[in-house]
Amino acid sequence: MAHAFLKSHNQTPRKVRLVANLVKGKRVQDALVALEFLPRRAAEPIAKLIKSAVANAKVSGENVDTLKVQSITVESAGMLKKYMPRAFGRASMIRRRKSAVKLVLGASK
Repeated sequence: MAHAFLKSHNQTPRKVRLVANLVKGKRVQDALVALEFLPRRAAEPIAKLIKSAVANAKVSGENVDTLKVQSITVESAGMLKKYMPRAFGRASMIRRRKSAVKLVLGASK
């Protein structure tokens, strides 16, 4: 089993989850090919995360050809709160959400 973490990605967890659900359960090569042609902003960081997990598996001595995405979870990593001036002296809050991604690669059977 190989692990990799993306701790603070500047995109909402809902949008990142759409990309994560696409690669869940796929072999590593198939997941990387699918992400290469996906027109979403989260595709590149997820692909980089998968490559990092493969490198971690290689260091620990696992066979890279049999790896698949066993689990990938996307959670909130907090948010940056700012205020925007509005009419009549009011202010409205702007929430810049962040994502935390945990990836586990396992051997396919």
